[in-house]
Amino acid sequence: MKTFFLATTTAAALIASAATAQETVRVGIAAEPYPPFTAPDAAGNWVGWEIDIINAVCEAAEMTCEITPTAWDGIIPALVSGRIDAIMASMSITEDRLQTIDFSDPYYNTPTVIVAQNGVEIEPTPEGLAGLILGVQVSTIHQTYAQQYFEGETEIRTYQTQDEANQDLAAGRIDAAQADSLAMEDFLNSEAGACCHLVGAVAHDEAILGSGVGVGLRKGEDDLRERFNAGIAAILENGTYDEITSEYFQTSIYGN
Repeated sequence: MKTFFLATTTAAALIASAATAQETVRVGIAAEPYPPFTAPDAAGNWVGWEIDIINAVCEAAEMTCEITPTAWDGIIPALVSGRIDAIMASMSITEDRLQTIDFSDPYYNTPTVIVAQNGVEIEPTPEGLAGLILGVQVSTIHQTYAQQYFEGETEIRTYQTQDEANQDLAAGRIDAAQADSLAMEDFLNSEAGACCHLVGAVAHDEAILGSGVGVGLRKGEDDLRERFNAGIAAILENGTYDEITSEYFQTSIYGN
């Protein structure tokens, strides 16, 4: 992982210079639950770390934001077509995505890991996963990475949601799963996760796995990007980011 560097201009100055229009910014999140980042509660309201961060960033940037659940595999088309105005859905900044959309500064960065059933002692390498069944969420950097590095000797099984992959892992229908370390940490700390153990992080490939998670934005919307950058910088500077993070995670998730 790489340490993130924000512009030296203070957050307050960025916000002050940003446009002050109060039109609603539709922030797209994945409609599929991705705890502890996003998930609907018993009343159907979306909650989680990323929801809290969205609200904090928008407040700091003096933007009126509307959280808009959108199917993950259609979330970039929804942005490009104007159905939403921004993506905050744990979307990694990758070279491939930068061909289509822009990104804000990163707001978190964590490694990609392999989790396996108890008793399956392997290394998170092509050789270690040979002969096994590996589950990944479809249309994610994890699917791309697994197909690039593991496919052939390893059977890659795709799922619409990470939760479905985790359910099959717990049931013994697959040997291992690949995902973001924090999403898998949440699974391992659950009752279902008692089935399994953390194998370790895969070798990083920035071209596939990216340089952190940022806000996805349409090309050319520089003013909106700077407003999001200002909001991110502000909550990092005033302690709000750490306060929110401490409610969900035991360690910092803003790079290393």
